[in-house]
Amino acid sequence: VEEEPNGCGNGPMKKLLGLVRPKCRRAVKGFDVGKYNETRPGMYSTALFDEGGADIDGYGGVRNIHIGIDIGGPVMTPIHAVDDGTILHFGYNAAAGDYGHVIVTEHEYTNAVTGEDFKLYMLYGHLAKESAHFKYLGQKVSKGDVIAYMGPPGENGGWPEHLHFQLSLEPPSTHDMPGVVCRDDLDEALRVYPDPRLVLGPLY
Repeated sequence: VEEEPNGCGNGPMKKLLGLVRPKCRRAVKGFDVGKYNETRPGMYSTALFDEGGADIDGYGGVRNIHIGIDIGGPVMTPIHAVDDGTILHFGYNAAAGDYGHVIVTEHEYTNAVTGEDFKLYMLYGHLAKESAHFKYLGQKVSKGDVIAYMGPPGENGGWPEHLHFQLSLEPPSTHDMPGVVCRDDLDEALRVYPDPRLVLGPLY
């Protein structure tokens, strides 16, 4: 993504978090974007997403509503840290259709409206195996650092190469978040996993 000098509004959640960004970003030509809160019937065909499949942080059922943003690009495209923070989790989710290699970072902010401190968690999924090299828990990352690379299908859970990027207001228990949820869980998921455009800007 490239940065633009204009401000960007993202509705009531942005006001709630008090996140103020001096710049916004727009998608670069040649990179595809998959939307947040997008229903994707028929896309998730492995057992991971079926009724009775994996229960991730309490989210189960037939999961087909996307709760992050996808950015498609070439294998080994560098992925940069969105902001200063630390590595909370990293690992490999091996199930067919899962994330493959994953990094989760933790970030501290102060609500510009209320003055209250809060933490925000960012998941980078479908990564290349090289993304795990030289990583350790608690490792500091700086905004703009290359922290990962887009992975090929053999390393990213079996998907066309892309980054899945997701926010969470609650700390994940491991290197995982429910990237898609079922209709019954949608309202709660939208509360816990806010729109990534809060930090990425208006990619669409």
